[in-house]
Amino acid sequence: MSIEIHPIRGIPEVAPGDDLAGLILRGLETSRLDLVDRDIVVVTHKVVSKAEGRIEPAPDDRTYRELAEREARSVLRRRGDLMIAQTEQGFICANAGVDRSNVEEGSAVLLPIDSDRSAHRIRKRLEQATGRSLAVVVTDTFGRPWRRGLVDVAIGVSGLPSILDLRGQTDAGGREMYVTEIAVIDVIAAAADLAMGKAESIPAAVVRGLDLSGEGRATDLVRPPEEDLFR
Repeated sequence: MSIEIHPIRGIPEVAPGDDLAGLILRGLETSRLDLVDRDIVVVTHKVVSKAEGRIEPAPDDRTYRELAEREARSVLRRRGDLMIAQTEQGFICANAGVDRSNVEEGSAVLLPIDSDRSAHRIRKRLEQATGRSLAVVVTDTFGRPWRRGLVDVAIGVSGLPSILDLRGQTDAGGREMYVTEIAVIDVIAAAADLAMGKAESIPAAVVRGLDLSGEGRATDLVRPPEEDLFR
């Protein structure tokens, strides 16, 4: 199996109310990319949130902290101005996903209200326009317990299983696997980020070559509290 990752260039700055799927289609034309069946379109949540109007004024640090508190279902840790919180969707991340990067000065962008639903809307619009069978993954950048650095993960998905469950299969040595579950949409999100980049203003990419079927939700990856050893 070989996998290709193609950045979608030419997507302009997104504003509330914009047709994001339409902008992605224009970016595909600019990039001279034609979608094929089983392509996965990976989109950063930042442009999804902007199109959905999830932008609010944050002229100072106090307002920013208040937004993060409002968006948090619960707060797990605090250190100075940093808050590790659980969002309404169940994701655990810094400041409940409220972010002031790549947004107009004095503003903050929030996570989509339902990222899985957002991914599904974009997928259906792209499928209608292209006649192809596609999948869409919406991403955000998270830190990880015990490891430095940031990695893009999936916070929304449509047209893909969220977890590749290998339990019950045998490894190369013939041993049965009992616990192996691959967070396949997180792997896709992290790989696509290599083509998009944090400072390149490329908010979407096409991942091609994976043969995955099924339907899942990004919230399937949220570990239940009784299994969580980090809280």
